[in-house]
Amino acid sequence: MNLRQIIQASQLVLIYLVLQILFMRNLVLFNYAFSFVYIGIILLLPIETDRLYLLLIGFLVGILVDVFSNTLGMHAAATVLVAYLRPFLLHYQMESKGDDRLEIGIRSQGFFSFTGYMLPLIFIHSAVLFLLEINDVGMILYSLVRIVASTALTFVFILILELFSKR
Repeated sequence: MNLRQIIQASQLVLIYLVLQILFMRNLVLFNYAFSFVYIGIILLLPIETDRLYLLLIGFLVGILVDVFSNTLGMHAAATVLVAYLRPFLLHYQMESKGDDRLEIGIRSQGFFSFTGYMLPLIFIHSAVLFLLEINDVGMILYSLVRIVASTALTFVFILILELFSKR
């Protein structure tokens, strides 16, 4: 990563963390949909970001959100898993389409490719969070609804932020 990319990544981390900690953690729709925009930090980092740095950033971001959400490592676990899986999905997506772009974003990837990259990872993140939370088998259906609703809400907010960013 060059200096320009490091500055952009730092701005991305700061903006998404402030949004998550100050606003999004209190935004709940009908007790089903929660917005986890901070996961955009991991998803929008440059493709050439080293895997170790991805995992470290994922852990630090997750722990920071955990501290402010009082969730005892659940966000850290979900974010580290997404950071671990991200290079595999990127490799698969780039290999299957013969794509060699080095930038992640709706402008460079297009809507469908961007959606195909973001949605599975946001879904996995939401699934880990809500499945770690349940303590009764009877809550699985309720958790599945929350997973789908939170995935959709998170994707919409990340999409809006991506559309209005200058990148």
